[in-house]
Amino acid sequence: MSQRQTEPDESQEATEFQKTLSKIIQVSTLTAKRRESSIKPDVETLNSLSYDRGVLPADLNELINLVTTPNHLDQASLASIVRNLYPASTVSNEVVTKVVGSIGHGRSKPSLAIQGALLRWLVMIYHIIRSQGALARGYSVLFSLLDTAAIRYAIYLPSLPGANMLSLARQTGNDPALTGLLRVFKDYYPEIIVGEATRGKASAFNNSVSLEEIENADGFVKALETIELPNQLIAVLGDPLLQQLFLLKPDAEANQRVNNWLSSYAHDMISGDSDANPSDILATLRDYVSSTKNFPPMLFALISEYLKTWDGRGGRELLYNKLLQPLEAKALDDTAASLADILQFYTALLRRWTVTLASVDQLSARASSATAGLITHVNGLCLTLLQTSSSISTHSMVLDFYEQGALLMSGRYNSFRIRVVIPPSPLAYMLYFTPSPTTVSRLCGLLAKYKQGLQKAMSTSRSDYTPEYVNEFNGFLMDICNCLWRSRAFNTKDANSHGCLIPKHIAEDLSLYIKGLDTGASLASLFSLSHSPVLGLLSITYFRGLEDAELEKGTDELGARHAGPVTRATLASLAEDGGLRLTWDEYRLGVLTYLDQNGMGGVGQLMYNTMTTLMKKG
Repeated sequence: MSQRQTEPDESQEATEFQKTLSKIIQVSTLTAKRRESSIKPDVETLNSLSYDRGVLPADLNELINLVTTPNHLDQASLASIVRNLYPASTVSNEVVTKVVGSIGHGRSKPSLAIQGALLRWLVMIYHIIRSQGALARGYSVLFSLLDTAAIRYAIYLPSLPGANMLSLARQTGNDPALTGLLRVFKDYYPEIIVGEATRGKASAFNNSVSLEEIENADGFVKALETIELPNQLIAVLGDPLLQQLFLLKPDAEANQRVNNWLSSYAHDMISGDSDANPSDILATLRDYVSSTKNFPPMLFALISEYLKTWDGRGGRELLYNKLLQPLEAKALDDTAASLADILQFYTALLRRWTVTLASVDQLSARASSATAGLITHVNGLCLTLLQTSSSISTHSMVLDFYEQGALLMSGRYNSFRIRVVIPPSPLAYMLYFTPSPTTVSRLCGLLAKYKQGLQKAMSTSRSDYTPEYVNEFNGFLMDICNCLWRSRAFNTKDANSHGCLIPKHIAEDLSLYIKGLDTGASLASLFSLSHSPVLGLLSITYFRGLEDAELEKGTDELGARHAGPVTRATLASLAEDGGLRLTWDEYRLGVLTYLDQNGMGGVGQLMYNTMTTLMKKG
């Protein structure tokens, strides 16, 4: 009667155990945020069932798979599962092999805490392992990890067959090799009793392998965990094998040693005490960064010092194509700050190239292409930065770079046939539609210099610039002139005009909205000198200054003052009402002069270089 009642209960418990285990395994593939409920109650149920009935071989195999492979279970749950692994029968060789294989260092390995728990579990179930040979086969793995404090409990496992070695050592008359091995046991875990067996001569026993002993890739892989770093660690900069070791087995202390050497070398370079060839050092650093994916903090300082003495020719391809681009990829971290740092570095580099070009009589075609390549590359960087950060300081850094480039593309440098590389179209408009008058002025002045450079370049090498390329640049000029000077903002009917890249349907909707306000103004005029959100205040300030000056003469009083903003029609009405007499052209030219006097001459430079009616007056 009792037997018949027990069997259904055991069957029911087995079913419940398997269902709970299956659920935990399924949930382990999901992050905590994606789970519908907490996993902890299921883990508690599983542990309770394991304690009451034991774990059958098939279930034990699945649990070992769970705790030894990467998943999303928290460490507390995994540790709890390991502590409650109660085998219901002998433990298979496969399970032992999986546990031993999970021990060691690496991203795919369990945490050291879980590894320690698994090792303690192996010690407890040692006598119910189906074959002792299964553990013996993992002996070398466990022994090589004795120097890892967090899992040094592994000493108990080698020490179990070590009892046989103790007996063997006594039988062979204290063989030096066995004595040396037993001393290692004693040094790592004094609690293991080896008695008199460690006395007498002993062979030197090394837990580590030097790189010089590695002959091939297979040897490197087998000895990965025991390879000893060389005393002269700076060899990592030029040794591909050591670079791979740094990548596969990261070491904070070793990285610090490399950084210290770089700091020392940078100091020697600054002081002039270094005899090494800087180009050779840069080539070595390139290989180091590419292989180890590690970016030493001192590297920027080192390159900065190198640029101070660089002749601008030797090692150009190495510096830019092979070193700077990999460094950039490592330094960028999807933040505006990292983008800004890289941009400032490239600006300094371009400034150095400019100084170098000023000192040579003839420019090589290679140098010209490298300069154009740098600017083309930074075009994308600047566009990304502006989309990431819209601060005035960001705009200033972007303009710093292009102003440096404009020096190369215009003036005396143009005789060297530096290719004119224009900014991306969205970048020009993003800078123009900013709340800063200074930014707008600098952009206008920049485009004026680009226009001069492009005209000179095309006079000698027109074939280098396609009509589409030239029209894209002319679009910047036409659109800005349409906004500021012609009161035709966002117009797309003029030759080369792009409407500031504003989609036509959006411009039409904005135009209807402005008409609905019933202010008498049109969308096309709202970005003129008088109405511009950026330059409007400066324009009316100029006009009121003229009115104040007229009153100070004391001859005639003004019959009326202009309320602003100034238009062609309001100037005519003002004159009829006894106000200041000024033509529309006189007013606009006066505003350009006023802007120039207040440090914003770039607007006038662009107008005088672009508008046909103003070219004769400029």
